[in-house]
Amino acid sequence: MKTLFQAVALAAVALAVPAQADEAAQMALGKKLFTTATPACALCHTLKDAGSEGAIGPVFDELQPDAARVTRALRDGIGSMPSFKGVLSEAEIAALALYVSRASRMK
Repeated sequence: MKTLFQAVALAAVALAVPAQADEAAQMALGKKLFTTATPACALCHTLKDAGSEGAIGPVFDELQPDAARVTRALRDGIGSMPSFKGVLSEAEIAALALYVSRASRMK
């Protein structure tokens, strides 16, 4: 029984390490896209982690949107924000949504 538990624990750790590396890569890509997508999110939105001080869109540090909300806005557009569906891939949208949702909650 102890050996089975150790095997399960080792498998869980092995799976967690790639997931953490993948999440770090997604966060890095999301941060890059926040300032380089066309048009750049940083032009309109304020997000402390990105060093942006946009004055048109919501302040993400205050709004703290979850990834699903950011994904919907990126795909469909909202208010004066255009859709990025034809500009960004689904993987890029997911990375950007993850970044905004996590970075906006950092203190």
